[in-house]
Amino acid sequence: MSSAFTRSVLVVDDEPGMRAGLAMNLERDGWTVETASGVADATRRLTGKSFSVMITDVRMPDGDGLYLMRQVRKSSPSTAVILLTAYGSVPEAVSAMQEGACHYFTKPLSFEALRAHLSKITPPVGVPAAAAKREGNEILGNSAALQRCLERARHAARANADVLVEAESGTGKELIARFIHNASDRKNKPFVAVNCSAVPEQLLESELFGHTRGAFTGATQNRLGRFAAAEGGTLLLDEIGEMPLDLQPKLLRVLQERQIEPLGESKPIAVDIRVIATTNVSLLEMVGQGRFRADLYYRLNVIPISLPPLRQRREDIPLLAREFAERFSAQAGRAVPEFSTEFMNGLLRHEWPGNIRELSNFIHRVVTLSDSDVIDDSWLSPEFLHVTAPPAVEVMRGFAGNSLREVERSLLEKTLEATHGNRTHAAEMLGVSLRTIRNRIREYGLPPRSFALR
Repeated sequence: MSSAFTRSVLVVDDEPGMRAGLAMNLERDGWTVETASGVADATRRLTGKSFSVMITDVRMPDGDGLYLMRQVRKSSPSTAVILLTAYGSVPEAVSAMQEGACHYFTKPLSFEALRAHLSKITPPVGVPAAAAKREGNEILGNSAALQRCLERARHAARANADVLVEAESGTGKELIARFIHNASDRKNKPFVAVNCSAVPEQLLESELFGHTRGAFTGATQNRLGRFAAAEGGTLLLDEIGEMPLDLQPKLLRVLQERQIEPLGESKPIAVDIRVIATTNVSLLEMVGQGRFRADLYYRLNVIPISLPPLRQRREDIPLLAREFAERFSAQAGRAVPEFSTEFMNGLLRHEWPGNIRELSNFIHRVVTLSDSDVIDDSWLSPEFLHVTAPPAVEVMRGFAGNSLREVERSLLEKTLEATHGNRTHAAEMLGVSLRTIRNRIREYGLPPRSFALR
């Protein structure tokens, strides 16, 4: 069999318009393209020839793309197979990913999404294959929910306006922020991130705006703040809801005037940056509770972006799980294990309250601890018991006659038990910030590890 072209593709689809459209766009991108109208036609074209990529419809009058994929996997294991279907379903996605498909798209197809995926699995024109590497920080997935989010992010990148990303913990908010930065005119300038909940409140102003020598006790030299460090680029304010109320007016002025005043400095300094703020709580609800300034919320919320939780994009789970397995297997120096159908179905059923971070950590654990070539469903219990809040009636029954402090401690203990010590999940269930959970754990002397699964 002859060797594959560096960038050759076989497009298999019984719809003439789909074949012609894909062929035209792929040829514009420098691909050598052949087309086939069905399984029989594709089989003839594959005889004695191999391609770097095959893009095939799943359901065609004379057969299905899964059968064609199996034949290609036998005759040309190096060929990347991408499936298309107008009948998208989780079971088909699972079957396709388990049998070796590198991706799965539902119709109508976004050529931009296809192009983005092709760029990850094949090198650009003129670049050797060995030079094309995954960075490990891509936003993976082809679900409609994620693609809508990415399209909004692309528009935001072009607009150069401030952005507010609201999403649950573990969904990849910083990845979206970096995606916007890298797609903007600021991509060659700094991307600076600061976690507003990780910096002690008394140091946050200096961390953001900088200080001069002698501005306060311990300030032995001038210090550049994060705003100045991000000059020309993008500043990510992660967990903006944790910003202290007394610091919010100063942040508002900076956003309005694009000038900062380091502590100890009386002369303002102009800054040219874009601000992206992220939060895992509703800032609008915080405004209603008096915990966040309304004027700052509306100033930040120029372009709002909502990143979907993993349970709303389940069709992306097979791709993500496989990517994590490959990544962590490489780190562990072991062969990439296969996932049994039962194991994958368990992943698809799980609610993933910790979202992609939880999935990544789980696959990391499985790959690290297992020495089997096949991961089965024995790894799913008790990890995949649904995390639910403690029943209100049972909780309240034990509260009567206790002080408010005792009630709060008891509720926190029961919630930590329900989440197996996961503070992020506990914060989400109780409707408070992660910082509040940390402070209460410290105040009541509760060791969160004592609640973990044994």
